[in-house]
Amino acid sequence: MTAAELAQALRQDRPVFGTLIVSPSPRWPEVVRGSGLDFVFIDTEHIALDRAELSWMCQTYAALGLPALVRIPSPDPYAATMVLDGGAAGVIAPYVESVEQVQALRGAVKLRPIKGQRLQRILDGAAPEPELGAYMEKGAANRLLIVNIESVPAIEALDDILAVPGLDAVLIGPHDLSCSLGIPEQWDHPQFLAACETIFRKARAAGIGAGIHFWGDVAQQVRFLKLGANMLIHSADISLFQKHLRLELESIRQTAGISADASAASTALI
Repeated sequence: MTAAELAQALRQDRPVFGTLIVSPSPRWPEVVRGSGLDFVFIDTEHIALDRAELSWMCQTYAALGLPALVRIPSPDPYAATMVLDGGAAGVIAPYVESVEQVQALRGAVKLRPIKGQRLQRILDGAAPEPELGAYMEKGAANRLLIVNIESVPAIEALDDILAVPGLDAVLIGPHDLSCSLGIPEQWDHPQFLAACETIFRKARAAGIGAGIHFWGDVAQQVRFLKLGANMLIHSADISLFQKHLRLELESIRQTAGISADASAASTALI
């Protein structure tokens, strides 16, 4: 899948699936390629990755048909241009709450390479010259703009945010959203689920993608799809490794008749 194909899928009814990639290991892309993903999510807001490392990851996954969506540390248009220069297929901006933030990001992602006063005039509604407009439109089709909706003020501003041209999707940050709602990590709470459904429904009605990054079980993930999401970022490589390693070790111990207490005691003697 290319960046343009991913953007098209998000605006249609086709669900797309990704996962958070933490490991920069050069062995990882080949493993990930055969896992049934449509894209990968790389988070530089919470994960320490240097610029060269990030660029290598983005370009490698893109070459394997997995466009990389990179979350930047803040909704900063300069940070957005930096990750795009490094090979990101799209930008995810965290904790967006206003139209002004989305417009600034739109300028960085969708109206490249125009900057400064000229960019501001276009953002204010001035039409570019036909050749320049066609050039920017062609480039914009291959760069995705996604914003995190993860607070009550963001939901209150959602209609206006969704009206900004060029926005490809909104992505729920469930931890921050649940905290903003006053119900931290209560994933089954009716208020949390209602907020998710509202975000999904409004985004899909506006013709753009609606997603969530979540790490729960299959039933929880399917519930988000049924509530209207068409973009699911499932868990993370490090979380899946921990989960399946723990489950398999527990199964080995149980099958071999080794109690968890005995195993822990033998480990402590090493």
